[in-house]
Amino acid sequence: MDYFGALGAFVHSAETRSFTEAGRRLGVSSSAIGKSVVRLEEELGVRLFHRSTRAITLTSEGSRFLQRCYRIIAEFDTARAEVTEAAGKPQGKLRVGLPQLGMHLMPLLIAFQKQFPQIQLELDFSDRLVNVIDEGFDAVMRIGVVDDSRLTMRKLNGYQHRLVAAPSYVSLHGMPSRPADLPSHACLRYRYPSTGKLAPWPLVSRGQPVNVELPQTAVTNAIDPLLEMAETGLGIALLPDFIVSNALENGRLVLVLEKHIQDHRDVCLLWPSSRQPLPKIKAFVDFMVAQMGDSRAKQERPGEKIVEPVAKHRLRTVPRRTGSSA
Repeated sequence: MDYFGALGAFVHSAETRSFTEAGRRLGVSSSAIGKSVVRLEEELGVRLFHRSTRAITLTSEGSRFLQRCYRIIAEFDTARAEVTEAAGKPQGKLRVGLPQLGMHLMPLLIAFQKQFPQIQLELDFSDRLVNVIDEGFDAVMRIGVVDDSRLTMRKLNGYQHRLVAAPSYVSLHGMPSRPADLPSHACLRYRYPSTGKLAPWPLVSRGQPVNVELPQTAVTNAIDPLLEMAETGLGIALLPDFIVSNALENGRLVLVLEKHIQDHRDVCLLWPSSRQPLPKIKAFVDFMVAQMGDSRAKQERPGEKIVEPVAKHRLRTVPRRTGSSA
């Protein structure tokens, strides 16, 4: 049995939920895909898909098997890359996981792809905590520091939050002078998609944390709508500094309670330790460090050498498009 061919047919079918689309990806007929999956099911002795006239969906066994397949394919890609990249040229598919905030790094990611056209960049934006190795990621960007002996970590320059409001809002409602003033203001809140909890505002007074019951004038689980609402004068919002920098410079937003916000968020790159020698991962790590900066609080495995950055820049946001909230 052609196990790798069967695994490929299964994985593409699972991702597209269609034998026809999987066949189109692989350049074979849908019937060939279906027969390959059937043979794999017979070999395993389990049903991998629920089938209907409209679509196919994974069974619970199929879902577990899919995660293993990602790991098998990732290991095969690594082994193949170690051979084909012997000349040291970064090439091949690079699967990168990023948080939703990573969408504001698209100018950097586009610049990386232009600089390394032989790398096929596959981006996965999600705030869920992915399993880097089991899900076959080559590298992930995470907010916060991760302690995992299976992964190599490189800390980048992080960011901090700012409370902001539009000048029109301040003109109409006044500028709060202390955290205790916030309950009488319109507060635009962010809800974590992964937990459903409202993000707290890191308020301080005289260096000590302050708990204030904040209104929920508007709540969203995405950053861009929050920025849009703040700019149109609907209220006060807590947003990352690199996202509001342009609006502050252009006067669309002003800082609120600047001395009463105190926090810092670490940002790091992680990749499987066994894949450090791969040129495509090294190229990506070096590029992101050069563009975003190195916190210098890096962690290296014994005997490992990581190339130093050649430049430092602040995080950049995607240019605003008039009339768009995305």
